[in-house]
Amino acid sequence: MHGTHGAGPFGRGLAWITALYLVLPILIVLPVALTDQRFLSLPQDGISFQHFRTVLTSPEWLGSIWQSFTIALASTVLSVVAGTLCAIGCWRISRRATDLVRLLMLLPLIIPSIIYAIGLYRYFGPLDLLDRFLGVVIAHGVTGIPYVVITVSTALAAFDPRLEQAARGMGASLSQTLRWVILPRIMPGIVSGAIFAFIHSWDELVMVLFIASRDVFTLPRRIWDGINENLDPAMAAVAVLLIVFTLLLLLVDMALRRRAQ
Repeated sequence: MHGTHGAGPFGRGLAWITALYLVLPILIVLPVALTDQRFLSLPQDGISFQHFRTVLTSPEWLGSIWQSFTIALASTVLSVVAGTLCAIGCWRISRRATDLVRLLMLLPLIIPSIIYAIGLYRYFGPLDLLDRFLGVVIAHGVTGIPYVVITVSTALAAFDPRLEQAARGMGASLSQTLRWVILPRIMPGIVSGAIFAFIHSWDELVMVLFIASRDVFTLPRRIWDGINENLDPAMAAVAVLLIVFTLLLLLVDMALRRRAQ
C-alpha cells in the first residue's frame, strides 16, 4: 500500500508534465493570432483582433469554412449510418466472423493516411470523383466509420439483451425493436461517434491534398497553402477558431458520457 501511495504523486506529476508538453504549442497560437504585425510573430505594440476580422470577413476563408462544414456534416451522416448498422449487426450475430468484420472496419485507422490517399486517388480517377464534393464526402465518411463502430460497440456491450427479448415477446417487429428499444439505449454512443467522425473530417488534410484541387478547397487545405505561400497571421486566427470549436465538441461529448453514466 505504501508503494502505491508513493507512486501517486509521481504519476500525477508525470501526467501534468506530459499534458503541458502537448498543450504548450497550442497555447502559443493564441498570442500569435492576436499580433499587431503583418507576419507570424508575437504582439509588439499591443493586442489586435484584425486577423480574426480578416478571417470572418474574407470570402475565401468563409468559403473554405463552409465547404469544410458541409463536407464534415455529410460525411458524418454517412459514417453514423454505416458504422451504427455495422456495430448492431456484429452485436446481433455475435460470431467469430464478426471480429474480422470489426477489424476490417478499423483498417482506415490502422493504414497510414498517405497510403489510403494514394489508393483513393487511383480508385477515384476512373469514377470521376477527383476534386468532387461527393468524392471527399465518401473518403471522409469511410475513414470516419471506425470511430462510430468503436463507440457504438462499447454502448452495445452495456446493453441488456433481455430488453430486446422482452420487446420481441410483446409483439414488436425487428424495426420497431431497433427504433424504440435499441437505438434510444445506445444513442450516447452514436452521438459520441458522430462527434469524433465530424472532428476527423473537419481537420483532415492528407486525403484532400490528393483527391481535391480547385473546386473543393477545405479549410485545412487553405491553411496548408497559406503556410507554403506566405506567413499570414490569419492562419493563426483560424487555428484558434478550430481549437475552440473542437474543444466545444469534446465538451459536448464529455457531457453526454456523464449523462449516460
